[in-house]
Amino acid sequence: MNRVYIIAEAGVNHNGNIDIAKQLIDVAAKAGVDAVKFQTFKTESLVCKDAKKAEYQTETTDKAESQFEMLKKLELTLDMHKELIEYCKQKNVTFLSTPFDLESIDLLEQLGMEVYKIPSGEITNYPYLKKIGHTGKKVIMSTGMSSIEEVRQAVKVLKENGSKEVVVLHCNTEYPTPMSDVNLKAMLTLKEELGLEVGYSDHTKGIEVPIAATALGATVIEKHFTLDKNMVGPDHKASLEPEELKQMVQAIRNIEKALGDGKKEPSQSEKKNIQVVRKSIVAKCDISAGETFSEDNITTKRPGTGINPMNWEKVIGKKAKKNFKVDELIEL
Repeated sequence: MNRVYIIAEAGVNHNGNIDIAKQLIDVAAKAGVDAVKFQTFKTESLVCKDAKKAEYQTETTDKAESQFEMLKKLELTLDMHKELIEYCKQKNVTFLSTPFDLESIDLLEQLGMEVYKIPSGEITNYPYLKKIGHTGKKVIMSTGMSSIEEVRQAVKVLKENGSKEVVVLHCNTEYPTPMSDVNLKAMLTLKEELGLEVGYSDHTKGIEVPIAATALGATVIEKHFTLDKNMVGPDHKASLEPEELKQMVQAIRNIEKALGDGKKEPSQSEKKNIQVVRKSIVAKCDISAGETFSEDNITTKRPGTGINPMNWEKVIGKKAKKNFKVDELIEL
């Protein structure tokens, strides 16, 4: 099995502060993720000034401010992008960022972005998908709030415009996602219907679902994280804290190992136990030479160093060539 690509989603949990953003990169690198992802947007191009916040955003931010005002404070400048890209290189973790508008795609192209992460909200944004396709770069696309047909159409637009490699992530766009709404089997439907690599972008509380997604064959896992769930901001409460992120990564790596190659045969570690745990055909009582083996005078007991009990019918009816004491391994 290929190594699962783990994206730690910093998103806007830096609260517009470059030092917090760097601390998030430190946490992600220490946890052992493959990439840390931010969000790139020009608020004026992303949202109308009178657009309302989502319910979860209202609960976790200043109720008096608009979505526009909230997002404006969370923008990353070009210089901040450059600084974070360089810092990620130092920490040996890949910098990713999701563009939320056409200008931001240009900015990330200018910065040499090699993989584009499309958020669930842009899956019906034709001009956006077309522009991402034209980059020819690998695409990882979340599919929250989408029907299978909408996902199919988005993939078609990407591929018709130049995308060669597309990974589709099952996702639910509710923060946090109730367990009853996860519908993890839909990830398998995406794989079957689209014939593409699939993964999972998680907004549940805790780490169980990304681990389960790994066991089901996810090749990419994305999860929000923060320095502290109690910080002010739209996504902190539905994010993992540093120790939880570390635990999730370790669990995913363990599951990767546990999945193995699918061949059913004794593993190296258990081979030494075969003779100890399996049984052989042994004398049930003292048997004299010339006596016929029957169910009355033979049985099966450990160790498994003698005749395999699967040969039982071949032994029954044969004559003993020598004397056997009780519990002695039968020989033919």
